[in-house]
Amino acid sequence: MSNDLVLIVGIIIAGIGIPALITSFSESRSARASILMFALGGALIAWAVIAQPGGYTISEVPGVFARVLAKFIR
Repeated sequence: MSNDLVLIVGIIIAGIGIPALITSFSESRSARASILMFALGGALIAWAVIAQPGGYTISEVPGVFARVLAKFIR
């Protein structure tokens, strides 16, 4: 699995955790699943940034997302 794919999967998982966290707090439920999603997403993002020579910058993320999407479309 490429570093680009790991970064994008981590961003998506962490992004899905945001609505789950808001929902669990508004309904007074346990936030274990959303916290787990944040932790997993954060770990994947950290792994991708550490494994990539030179790391990633915020301005590179849209380009990385486009490259990963292009790989799946082709």
